[in-house]
Amino acid sequence: MDSLTHIVIGASIGEIFAGKKLGRKALWWGMAAQSLPDIDFLASFWASPTQDLLAHRGFTHSILFAAMATFFCALATERWHKKHNISLQYWMLFWGLQIIIHLFLDSLNAYGIGWFEPFSHARISFNVIFVADPLFSIWTALALIFVFIFHKHRRKKQWAIMALSVSVVYLLYCVSNKMRVEHEVKKILQQKQIAYGRHFTTPTMFNDWLWYIVAENDSGYYVGYYSVFSKKEDISFSYHPRNSYLLAGKHASEDVQNLLRFSQGYYTAQQWGDTLVFNDLRFGQIAGWRDSNAHFVFHYFLSGTNDNDMVLQRGRLAAGNKEDIASLINKIKGN
Repeated sequence: MDSLTHIVIGASIGEIFAGKKLGRKALWWGMAAQSLPDIDFLASFWASPTQDLLAHRGFTHSILFAAMATFFCALATERWHKKHNISLQYWMLFWGLQIIIHLFLDSLNAYGIGWFEPFSHARISFNVIFVADPLFSIWTALALIFVFIFHKHRRKKQWAIMALSVSVVYLLYCVSNKMRVEHEVKKILQQKQIAYGRHFTTPTMFNDWLWYIVAENDSGYYVGYYSVFSKKEDISFSYHPRNSYLLAGKHASEDVQNLLRFSQGYYTAQQWGDTLVFNDLRFGQIAGWRDSNAHFVFHYFLSGTNDNDMVLQRGRLAAGNKEDIASLINKIKGN
């Protein structure tokens, strides 16, 4: 999930665990514990763009890291707060729960997470919720504001529990949407007699109602969109050839090897003028619900330019004008 979501969830858990003994310090420790796995951002200072893609949500998001960090961080905070009489076991529960929740939440969106690093490079992606979903985060954000302002209020712990409970209920709603969309997509693909080997469905930006669908065959991908509010049992698919021949002679390149691994094989290659482009299909298209031929959000330049900073964010930010938002809302309605 996005950093803000981890911060507000971490603070809420901090309040529940230690707010009575530590006061506002419990919020800060909660934020720190929930954000700890994201220290992988440091890799961007020395790694190449493709190395950074693999470092993000890599080892620091593994079960091994969670176990190590839990022990050493619990030991440090137990000594730091000796006078507050909080046991080492309680601190281990606090740190362990925070980090495991972080790892669980990050497995729910499209990027993928390396739970089993360094023993396996397999990435886990359940594709249940968009990386930044306001309806998931808003409740704990409001609870955090309340606790900061009314830090002596006797019901602040109850507010934190209530906020987390609402977020959990919303997450269960997202899971139900995922199951429904999966059922409908498989049925429609069968009705259209589209042969495919594997597929995935994932929510579009900032919502859990309009879903992006990719079905892979031997030479490319069928791409479409489906709203949970749609009354039509139909999906309009566009076809995107893989064009793997464009990468011929480049497979020895470290960048190409990293991109193939990162994309989990969901990629196309394109020639934009003099520039060879690698697209990772997992992150959707730039307002693809408006234009089925729109560029993909994740597009990496393999030649012609070295402008690959913000390689994922630039595509997401490109779909933020009023027309794109209006068409997104219209598509969510099932139109």
